[in-house]
Amino acid sequence: MTTDPDTGWRGSREGWLEAAYTALIEGGVEAVKILPLAARLKLSRTSFYWFFENREALLAALSERWAARTTAPLIAATGAYAETETEAMLNVIGCFLRAETFDARMEFAIRSWALSEARVMTAVQEADAARLAALTDMLMRWGHSAPDADTRARTIYLVQIGYISMQAEESLETRLARIPHYVEIYTGRPPEPREIARFRALFQHRDV
Repeated sequence: MTTDPDTGWRGSREGWLEAAYTALIEGGVEAVKILPLAARLKLSRTSFYWFFENREALLAALSERWAARTTAPLIAATGAYAETETEAMLNVIGCFLRAETFDARMEFAIRSWALSEARVMTAVQEADAARLAALTDMLMRWGHSAPDADTRARTIYLVQIGYISMQAEESLETRLARIPHYVEIYTGRPPEPREIARFRALFQHRDV
């Protein structure tokens, strides 16, 4: 947070970034402009420059937030502790289901932005490759051959990106009811009832 004795409150870097995030989600990258953000925050336009050199720096910070809220948690989930392959797959599915570990709204906004800017499309393609590699590596650690792991990883990933791209809406109960079937399709093995019970307990009082 920064204040100035002559002009008063200037906001904070996180405040400007959060306003930009909201604008991106609501209106796409064209909505991420300094004057509208200043109006949203009830701050002067010049306050922005205390925290960001220019609009491009703000957009770069948004891209970093996207990576931190999607790619990083997903890759971490593929390496999370699991006693069985089906439990490992539930770790991945659980990551996709939590907004705090996979920000689907931001994913959609970034992919929409990428359609009009080559630099962003390159970043999306690099993220896709990293995510697929992590999923493939996880499956190979559980004994799948490289070609089989690659195909299964693509099935997992493309289904999830399809959910996001189509902005599919399902009730929590509908989504949870399908989880055992997805796990079996993705791994070739049905999850144990105790694994599903534990997984369901994590989402008992949540929306997805």
